[in-house]
Amino acid sequence: MLEFALSGLRSGLRGRSFHAVFFLGVLTIGIAYLSGFFSPRQPQTVALDVGFSGIRFSLVLLNLFWVQELVAREIDRRVILFSLAYPVSRAAFLAGRFAAVLLLSLLAATVLGLLLLLAVLMAGGSYSQEFPLALGLPFWTAVVGLALDAAVVAAFALCIAALSTVSVLPLALGAAFAVAGKALGATIDYLARGADGNEELLASYGPVVDRIRWLLPDLSRLDWREWSMYQLAPGTEMVFWSVAMAVGYIVLLVVAASLLFSLREFS
Repeated sequence: MLEFALSGLRSGLRGRSFHAVFFLGVLTIGIAYLSGFFSPRQPQTVALDVGFSGIRFSLVLLNLFWVQELVAREIDRRVILFSLAYPVSRAAFLAGRFAAVLLLSLLAATVLGLLLLLAVLMAGGSYSQEFPLALGLPFWTAVVGLALDAAVVAAFALCIAALSTVSVLPLALGAAFAVAGKALGATIDYLARGADGNEELLASYGPVVDRIRWLLPDLSRLDWREWSMYQLAPGTEMVFWSVAMAVGYIVLLVVAASLLFSLREFS
């Protein structure tokens, strides 16, 4: 497992997709810095909000590309046969590759977080906004939440890669999963408030969303940026259950991927 993780780290850092998406992440941090100038009263808050969204977008893409390159593409090119020739289980191969993805994601989150922190401190010049930001523990807690969000998406993509015979399917379905998981919380809240009085919409989609919420994780619960932006700390119980939800989904998806991969036949 350790050898697969180390080889995955080397491959992930050398991959062209990593360089391209990481450059895109740095570019979004630059956009976050420039966006602060569009708000004369709260430049740092605007820059921080845009930057968090950019980090989430970049981390999700990076995790999807890493799963595709380290697992799906190796299966598609039959390189996996050389790895499975060693006296190790298939579950160890997947676990090692997933560990490499997690380590790479934490590294990328740390670097992008430092860049965002620098951009926010520079945004607005010498202007002192009325509501100061919390750029210590709240800031890094938000970054960890975004990294955990991306890890759930990576686990789902890994499960698809273990089953799929099309190398781009984990990337496509993983992206759809990330969008759906992020939008689920807002959809549930909208329906819970009565859907603006639209009884037909509530009757049509309410039962469907109630079933989906038991299958799809609400990734919006891992977005804790308001603590850093407005010093509105999330409740301890809410954070605990959000982390438990994410870790539970990751464990279930990785176990499912291992079971599916162990039953797969390679020609």
